[in-house]
Amino acid sequence: MSQNLNNQIGQLLVIGIKGTVLDSEEKKFIVDNNIGGVIFFARNIESPKQIHGLISELQSLRHKMADKAPLFIGVDMEGGRVARLKAPFTQWPPLKKLGELDSATLCFKFAETMGIELRSIGFNLDFAPCVDILTNPKNTVIGDRSLGSDSENVAKLGSALVRGYIKANIIPCAKHFPGHGNTLLDSHEDLPVEKDVDLARLLEIELNPFKRAFRARLDMVLTAHIQFPKIDPEWPATLSEIFLKKILRGDLGYRNLVITDDLDMKALTKNYSPEVIPVRALQAGNDLLLYCNDPTKPPIALVAIEKALESGALKKEEISEKHGRILALKKSKMKTPDPQDLATVSRLIGHPDHLRLSKAIFSGEVPADLAT
Repeated sequence: MSQNLNNQIGQLLVIGIKGTVLDSEEKKFIVDNNIGGVIFFARNIESPKQIHGLISELQSLRHKMADKAPLFIGVDMEGGRVARLKAPFTQWPPLKKLGELDSATLCFKFAETMGIELRSIGFNLDFAPCVDILTNPKNTVIGDRSLGSDSENVAKLGSALVRGYIKANIIPCAKHFPGHGNTLLDSHEDLPVEKDVDLARLLEIELNPFKRAFRARLDMVLTAHIQFPKIDPEWPATLSEIFLKKILRGDLGYRNLVITDDLDMKALTKNYSPEVIPVRALQAGNDLLLYCNDPTKPPIALVAIEKALESGALKKEEISEKHGRILALKKSKMKTPDPQDLATVSRLIGHPDHLRLSKAIFSGEVPADLAT
């Protein structure tokens, strides 16, 4: 296996780290393997100053890495209960509130304002917006994370959120393709199976917000660990060539990056081995593999992918194509990857204008200057 190919494989991984500081083992793993990015969780977050230092250190590693490319620094900041950054960052309402207010202008401003705070401290990727349609009111996994139950409305407001993040120089990542709004099971715990949903239904309802987000120039979409037997009787969407190559790339014409949901979720790990999952995810059409919580899994994935390339189960050309797409996005969207200075960060985080906007949405009001 050539070193160049090894470096390409590493760029396809976005991984979690253990704590609020980088240890020497993590630094070595990221640098030696040319890892593509890092996702932050509550365990990595203590204070603005600490986040600023950690992201600065992570981005400084790029100078020692094969591609010299900035790292994706991602976080789940949807608003409501899915919000890793607590006060003094502005606390945002769940998307349900935005859906009820039904203002595309407000959605754009919500995402842009949240994005300004994220970007100041060094995040460049937000795993948001959630564009799932709440077609099943008993679905507590999505619940108030959804903009609502109407496909057209979710599409209109979701695309406004995408445009707002882009305006703030944050890469948005629409989720969970092809739609998680009808499920009851939590894919963190088991594999949801949508027995009655066919492609005609998805095209009419669930896929509408994704199509609109693509037209808003979405750069990244995240897959769902859900099985749809009427469409692919063998594989859940994350591992399905039918979903990712035929429907997403073919029917919908999407050309940008596809990232898996966390590959350590039990929807997958209860059903497939840690060696099969990353290889199958790449065969299916994902560009990026997300590993959130278990530090033993990324090294297993790297070895499994190398073996699959040696055996011909994965094609070198496909890996190079994915690698090229990733670097092209980083080059165009991450020209200034380092955090802003701490004084600027302190001024922007929890800015009075941001707090006023959040309070208005929580109260069910559209601010007068946005009432269009």
